[in-house]
Amino acid sequence: MENKGRILIVEDEKSMREVLKILLEEEGYETISASDGQDGIMKIQEDIFDVVITDIKMPRADGFEVLKKVKEISPASIVIMITAFGTTESTIEAMKLGAYDYIHKPFKIDEIRLIINKAFEKKRLSEEISVLREKVQTTYRIENIIGKSPRMQELFRLIPKVAQSSSTVLITGESGCGKELVAAALHNLSTRRNKNFVTINCATFPEGLLETELFGHVKGSFTGAVQNKEGLFEIADQGTILLDEVAEMPLSLQPKLLRVLENGIFRRVGGVADIAVDVRVISATNRNLVDAIAEGRFREDLFYRLNVIPLHMPPLRERPEDIPLLLNHFFRKYSGGTKQLSSDALRILMRYPWKGNVRELENMVERVVLLTEGTTILPEDLPEEFFSVVRKGIGLPDVGDEGVDLEKIIEEIEKNYLLKALAKSNGSKTDAAKLLNLTFRSFRHRLYKYGIK
Repeated sequence: MENKGRILIVEDEKSMREVLKILLEEEGYETISASDGQDGIMKIQEDIFDVVITDIKMPRADGFEVLKKVKEISPASIVIMITAFGTTESTIEAMKLGAYDYIHKPFKIDEIRLIINKAFEKKRLSEEISVLREKVQTTYRIENIIGKSPRMQELFRLIPKVAQSSSTVLITGESGCGKELVAAALHNLSTRRNKNFVTINCATFPEGLLETELFGHVKGSFTGAVQNKEGLFEIADQGTILLDEVAEMPLSLQPKLLRVLENGIFRRVGGVADIAVDVRVISATNRNLVDAIAEGRFREDLFYRLNVIPLHMPPLRERPEDIPLLLNHFFRKYSGGTKQLSSDALRILMRYPWKGNVRELENMVERVVLLTEGTTILPEDLPEEFFSVVRKGIGLPDVGDEGVDLEKIIEEIEKNYLLKALAKSNGSKTDAAKLLNLTFRSFRHRLYKYGIK
């Protein structure tokens, strides 16, 4: 029989140890046994195991010490806790320390089989994520932009080509989706990379100040102009300038920008001499410039000069397959890889609409890493707003002053999934059980419980 993986059993009760060993070896796993916590810790120090099953109350060292040692020496190993004296507090503590699951004695054979199979499935997924992390550094990444979705891969294909040109680029997309990262990538991959890359947000300056920021001014041109000042176009000469939120540029200033784009010439505020520059102009906006033209707020000729090469950053909700990649990246950035998401927490974050896009996701990770003590981020560690939005999305009621009937809600959800699985499998109980990751016996019991025929 093929070896399906290596399991360490840490259990001071000899009969329980032997039962687990026989059961798991019949399933095709290689097992090693330890008679108490200290013996288990010694074996963990000597070898690597895919899964560690440990009792909690044991002589010399308890299960929590075993769990901590596993996470210290082999973080990729999965730990399952077993006890006859479990409490809610000990369950929470085990999960926060990184345990995968928590089983109460006595347990059923089918239950332990299911949990072990799920544990190895999680191990396989974790290994795939490790490979994915490597790909994030290559295939799924360009500069600091991350994504494996088809739309992001197409963007990755275009950026190096566009970078070699000096044509103007208009980057569109919602706030927080990473337009400035695209602009930086275009500069860093271009022949201008050794020259200045300057950025300005057109929405943050009043009209008069924006003009002097872009084009500079001469001494005495207005009150407070006590000396000549270079503008950003002069500073960016031979390099690149990013005009962020370009739709907010005042209409009276737009002809001066158009002149620079057409012939590379401008004048400082209050000046009479033309200044020539060679600047690659990239602009970005979260607004629809065609609508702005129709409303008389943006010049049509300027739009065509800016929009020579259009690039669009899709919002995060339209590329959900990129969410796990981004979460992994930001958890490494803010925790150094010491913290990770539980599968339940990931499911919640995958259903969240992310109106603030990548910026909102990054802020959430930074906040959770700072405020969470455990190594595994559980659903209850996430900010409350994530729960309220997801609850509304799946029709779950909030807990009001009158309370809710939790058992009834859970029963309705369970019945719903049983019926959906039966429908999808054309009435086959065996196939429906597999769809719900249940044993046939457990699935049949639930059908009987709810009177489903």
